[in-house]
Amino acid sequence: MTTHELEFSTFPHGHYVDLMPFQYGREACEPGHAFGPARRSHYLFHYIISGRGLLMTTDENGVKSDHRLSEGEGFLIFPNQVNTYVADLDDPWEYIWVEFDGIRVADELEMVGLTPSSPVYRSLSSERRARMVEEMRYLVANRDSSALHLVGHTYLFLDYLLRSVDHEPEQAGSKIHGFYIREAIDFIKGNYQSDINVEDIAKRAGLNRSYFGKVFKAATGKSPQQYLIGHRMFKATELLKLTSLPVGEVGRAVGYPNQLHFSRAFKSVYGVSPRDWRHQNAPV
Repeated sequence: MTTHELEFSTFPHGHYVDLMPFQYGREACEPGHAFGPARRSHYLFHYIISGRGLLMTTDENGVKSDHRLSEGEGFLIFPNQVNTYVADLDDPWEYIWVEFDGIRVADELEMVGLTPSSPVYRSLSSERRARMVEEMRYLVANRDSSALHLVGHTYLFLDYLLRSVDHEPEQAGSKIHGFYIREAIDFIKGNYQSDINVEDIAKRAGLNRSYFGKVFKAATGKSPQQYLIGHRMFKATELLKLTSLPVGEVGRAVGYPNQLHFSRAFKSVYGVSPRDWRHQNAPV
C-alpha cells in the first residue's frame, strides 16, 4: 500500500498587499484520500507530481463539474469556492501546493483563463512549467527563510504559472490590449455600484466602444456587459448571504435602483430570484 506522506508550512510573517503566500506543502496521498467538500479563504494551486485524482468543483453560478487529472496537470481552487478532491484508488496522486492571495491576483488569473468555471492547469510551456514547479519545491524546502525571501519566490512561482499557460508568442499589440482590459476591469470593480454602462467603461479604457467590445471579449471570453452584470451579481450574492439587507437595498448597493430590474438580472445569471437564492444559501 502507498505510504501517505505530508509536509507543509504556514507563512507567519505579517501581511503583504500585492502578493502573499499563506502556506505551501507536498502530499503523497493514500488511495481514495479525500479533502472536502470545503471552502478556502484564498487561492490554492495544486500541481500533480505523479498519479491521478478527481477534482469536483462548483463555479460562481452554482454549476458542478468533475475534472479527472493526472501527472503534469494542476488545479486552482478559488476563494469561497466549494470543492472536493479525491486521490485515485489505483494510482493515487502526489501533489505540491501553494496557497496565496493579493490585490491583483484575480485579474491576472482571469487574463490567462483560470477561473472558477475553468480551474484546470495545463501548461503550454514545459520549460516554464518546470521553473514553476522548481519555485514551489523551493518554498516547501526553505520554509524557515526570511519573509521577503519567501514572498520573492512566491512572485516567481506566480509569474511562471501565468506565463506557462499564456499563449505565445505575445505580440506587442496583445500587451497593449492587456493594459486596456486591466484598466476596464479595475474601473468596473471600483464603480459597479454606480450607474455605469459599457460606453463609460470603453471611455475609461480610451477605446471606441465597438473595438473595445471585441478586444474585451477576446481577452475574457465575455462581453463587457456580461462581465459588468456578472460582477454586480457576484457582489449581490455576498450581500444576500452575509447581511440581512432587503432585496431592494441589495439591488441598489450593486447599481440597480429598480428592484424589478435587479431581480431579472439576478435570475438571468443564477436561475433563481434573489430571495430564493438567499433561502437556498442561508448559513447552516
